[in-house]
Amino acid sequence: MYHDLRLLQALPAAVLVTQEGVIRFANAASAELLEAPSTDSLIGRLSGDFVHPMDQVRSTNRVQGVTVPEQGGRPNKSSEFRIRTLQGNLRMVLISSVAVQWQDAPAVLICGLDMTHQSEIEAQLRESEQNFRRLFENMQDVYYRTDALGIVQHVGPGVRRVLGYEPHEIEGRTAESYYPQSTDRDAFKVAIMEKGEVSDFPGQMVRRDGTVIDISISSQALYDHAGNFAGVEGIYRDVTLRKNLERELQRLATTDMLTGMANRRAFLECAESAYERSRSSSEPLALLMLDVDHFKSINDRYGHLEGDRALMAFAQAVKNPLRAGDVVGRLGGEEFGVLLPQTRLTEGLEVAKRIVQSFRALQLSDESGHAYGITASLGLSTLRPSDRCLRDILDRADQALYQAKHQGRNRIASQEPAGE
Repeated sequence: MYHDLRLLQALPAAVLVTQEGVIRFANAASAELLEAPSTDSLIGRLSGDFVHPMDQVRSTNRVQGVTVPEQGGRPNKSSEFRIRTLQGNLRMVLISSVAVQWQDAPAVLICGLDMTHQSEIEAQLRESEQNFRRLFENMQDVYYRTDALGIVQHVGPGVRRVLGYEPHEIEGRTAESYYPQSTDRDAFKVAIMEKGEVSDFPGQMVRRDGTVIDISISSQALYDHAGNFAGVEGIYRDVTLRKNLERELQRLATTDMLTGMANRRAFLECAESAYERSRSSSEPLALLMLDVDHFKSINDRYGHLEGDRALMAFAQAVKNPLRAGDVVGRLGGEEFGVLLPQTRLTEGLEVAKRIVQSFRALQLSDESGHAYGITASLGLSTLRPSDRCLRDILDRADQALYQAKHQGRNRIASQEPAGE
């Protein structure tokens, strides 16, 4: 018996021995659990006094059940009970009990483990899981995971909003199935294999209704225990509105609002690229500068609204004869530029002549029905081996334009040597 008491005292779990509900033995762990000043202060108290009122009936039934002789001393199955300590604090305790003999009389040995902290953790985990599930269900991004072959293994519920499919309709199919252009998926594959991850990677997907949307992908490569590529995991989101806004801002930044053609900045950027490309590949390049003759008189005679209408008509007349690779832009006021890639002097002159024929054929009239026409002066220049920068070819075209004006307007001039 002495050794049994020492063993009970050494247990980290709370142990009480009761007879007819009265505590006859308490170990140190039980005094700590019940916040008693000592084990002696527990002796003689009713164990039921510590049980929460809502658990009193269940506790009494268990104690009565365990003392029935035919149970043969089998312990009750562990169950959680709420108890109140001597300090009035509420705790959740996992309790098991078994019938024993104590000082030659029937007794019940009660063992308790404090589960208060564990219960709090479980509650926090449940709350965390609920919060995660709620976030996962409502997130605007689409979570996905593929295997090494690109087969979708799992996709989040956000796919309903983004692509219009149910998750089970996506899972088991290749991710490529939803790309309108295989080049987008190929570019993503190259990036993910080279870098192991991508962030805000651009692409497009096709919705169930056939609409093509812009997406942004942030993903990472997955590897198995042997270091072999095992798939991709990440998220993608619909950024169509953002991309449309970016495209619109780009259009506004590079487009002349009156004529709809490239503005000065965009034209010069395009000309710079064409210049560098022609220099590196030794390809010919021609440049036309155009200026509407006596445009101020149109504004003065017919008004600025009619002047704007005339400029729009002139711009369209300049664009009509151009080839697919040619670029036209409004450089300011009534001045325009035409970039002619892979074009020599003689070919450039032919294009210039077609442009002149186009705007000379314009038949304009003001609101009162007064008819008038438009003429313009053109200056042509071509790339020379001695050119050091785009400015050189631009200056020659501008000088040729001044020459055409000086010679009487409504004509084409070029400062390039004949036969060049």
